Amino acid sequence: MDTFALVVTIAVALFFTYTNGFHDSANAIATSVSTRALTPRAALAMAAVMNLAGAFLGSGVAKTVSEGLIATPEGSTGMAILFSGLVGAIVWNLITWYYGLPSSSSHALFGGLVGAALAGSTTVHWNGVLDKVVIPMFLSPVVGLIVGYLVMLAILWIFRKSNPHKAKRGFRIAQTVSAAAMALGHGLQDAQKTMGVVVMALVISGHETYGDPIPAWVKIVCAVMLSLGTYAGGWRIMRTLGRKIIELDPPQGFAAETTGASIMFTTAFLFKAPISTTHVITSAIMGVGATKRVNAVRWGVAKNIILGWFITMPAAALVAAGAFGIVNLAFL
Repeated sequence: MDTFALVVTIAVALFFTYTNGFHDSANAIATSVSTRALTPRAALAMAAVMNLAGAFLGSGVAKTVSEGLIATPEGSTGMAILFSGLVGAIVWNLITWYYGLPSSSSHALFGGLVGAALAGSTTVHWNGVLDKVVIPMFLSPVVGLIVGYLVMLAILWIFRKSNPHKAKRGFRIAQTVSAAAMALGHGLQDAQKTMGVVVMALVISGHETYGDPIPAWVKIVCAVMLSLGTYAGGWRIMRTLGRKIIELDPPQGFAAETTGASIMFTTAFLFKAPISTTHVITSAIMGVGATKRVNAVRWGVAKNIILGWFITMPAAALVAAGAFGIVNLAFL
């Protein structure tokens, strides 16, 4: 039964990674598709490959997820908590994907883990949740907005005397690089989040102990599932980010992607903080768009997206708590 529970939990974790791929990878490439720098299929293929590569760049975020948010639960109850947390995240991912709302898979996962832990009477490391989740959740969009605005201002000043048509062609080519960097950063951040969950499942089952290197097979299967999910596409969210917030041109797309990628790499390597790709790229797009004129950004759409950010963790937590209640009644 313990082995069966482990296999099921890891399978659900990998399915979460798959939903993350088609949900959040759209965020990484939406700007390149909307500016026609890349065709949708080419963008998805490139993002899938870069997500795969990004998964092998570090393990700091995985350690934060596996050790820093909730105390490792034990036995069959512990596995049920982990399973329920993943169910909460997946359900919220599917709901927001269906409605085209670019909410954060990361915060759905964190909310799910916290909700299931509370329902299962497991200790939540509130300091870790505050330092590694809540503070970055508020800071990263603010930084994305400001840096996106400043990067776009710098581009406008540097290329102020350039031929507009030639500059746009050049930035369309440059967007191939910035979109690849975004996808690499997404792999670095989001594949590691699932690695952290799988490691926690292995620790609960007694197959691993904290401090051991992440097994190679865990890195490979998490990276592959993220890549497969990416290639499955995320057209609803791509349309929201690429067109509904602001009509982007290639220089704006390049500025937004460069901003997003820089923030993701900085937080992963320096702070080991699992930030949201969604939050960063959305706020960067808003910051870039505001240089055109403030009312160029469709703030009504932006307001709905921001509302989704605040709902995500509590909603996923409630679903996870409900899932744990069902599992507890049925199997424990």
